[in-house]
Amino acid sequence: MLGSPGLHVLEVCSTSVAAPFRDAHVPGSRWAYWKELLWHETDRRFADPATIARRLGELGIPTGATVVLVGDPIQHGAYALWVLHMQGQRDVLLLDGGRGAWLRGGFPVESGWTAATPVAHASGPEDHSACIGREDVLAAIGGEAVIVDFRSDEEYSGERVSPTTEPVDHGAERTGRIPGARHLYFERLLHDDGTFRPVHELRDIVAEAGVGENDEVIAYCRLSHRASLGWFALTELLGRERVRVYDGSWTEWGSMVGMPVEGPAQPAARTGSPSAAVGPSSH
Repeated sequence: MLGSPGLHVLEVCSTSVAAPFRDAHVPGSRWAYWKELLWHETDRRFADPATIARRLGELGIPTGATVVLVGDPIQHGAYALWVLHMQGQRDVLLLDGGRGAWLRGGFPVESGWTAATPVAHASGPEDHSACIGREDVLAAIGGEAVIVDFRSDEEYSGERVSPTTEPVDHGAERTGRIPGARHLYFERLLHDDGTFRPVHELRDIVAEAGVGENDEVIAYCRLSHRASLGWFALTELLGRERVRVYDGSWTEWGSMVGMPVEGPAQPAARTGSPSAAVGPSSH
């Protein structure tokens, strides 16, 4: 489909460094740092639909385009799809496996950087039915909804705030998990190359985590990237409808006074820089 009219490819990166994109990327694609694309400029909340539309237009993506998101890594593409959908952008697809799978698969790439020509991009209607805030999560504890933690083993057990792949253990004031949360590490949903496992395997993996086919699901992780990948697998691949992502995730929950915590619930270790915890989310 590359080069097809109306198709635009957008790489969404986990860092603000664009050097890897300049070295190699899907031909014709654009690049964006996830926060600059999706968040308010100063507040810890999503940008409004008009701002999202303006930013897409500045990237050369016109109204009515089909946008294929290339996550670097894939969960950042899933997060972008989740946010864009809620902020009025509906014709959005996710490249299976993201940037890593594309490069490892030997598909065509180009290098360099071509400045985008800004175009008009209209905003769409908001729909936040796929998002849940902290007060509703608190009310759901002990109820019928199943809370699913998509973090790593060490985060879920309370050994760390962030996974061992992070050089500094930071992101919240306390370790632990939301009481009653089931554990489903997001990488279990993926092959080693970052692509999604087939539907029948996903169905078995989700069932093994204690999530029934008709359960209402509340997904969270640390910053909601991995949880949004879980949301994508549950909704887009398994066809479930009652799935919401807790936007604030552990960064918010583990830093708020008075929120119940299961597990060690100890102050987070400081092994380098200060905590990167942010304030309460408006979502």
